[in-house]
Amino acid sequence: MATVLSHPAVPLAAAAAVGTGRVPSRLLALAVLASILPDLDAVGFWLGIPYAHPFGHRGFSHSIAFALLVALLSSSSARGLRSTPLTVFLLVSSSTLSHGLLDAMTDGGLGVAFFAPFSNRRFFFSWRPLEVSPIGVDGLLSARGARIFATEAAVIWLPAAGIGALGALRRRLVRGGNMSRER
Repeated sequence: MATVLSHPAVPLAAAAAVGTGRVPSRLLALAVLASILPDLDAVGFWLGIPYAHPFGHRGFSHSIAFALLVALLSSSSARGLRSTPLTVFLLVSSSTLSHGLLDAMTDGGLGVAFFAPFSNRRFFFSWRPLEVSPIGVDGLLSARGARIFATEAAVIWLPAAGIGALGALRRRLVRGGNMSRER
């Protein structure tokens, strides 16, 4: 898995790209949580759920169906999030789904069950530049953890920052031309 610190790069980049007018702070906080949420399946290790089980690590909670379910439930809170149901749905679903996509870019584990609960077949991408993150603080604060953070900075954070910056630049250019009232 990518580290818990890198999964939020996707919702942060999306929010930077479209602006606070479309992604208020409450919605951004929810999207960041949604990007980390799939790893709650790690509790299954302590409950005796095998890794390869449909509800094991990188199983159902990393699937497309789970991302859509979380987004659907979240969109019912759009008013409290100060957004529209569609915006909540799109941001939360993409944030949740991005977790499995990033995990499918790692070099270890059994893969990601994108199509659970309909299939427990696990997938990886052919390009797998991310080393599997160690579980636990000690592993993250080791030399290996530092190497992993450096790779994630290049593969996840740098592109995410670029997307956020390009979106912000686009909004600034559009605003400068009075073409829109976007923030």
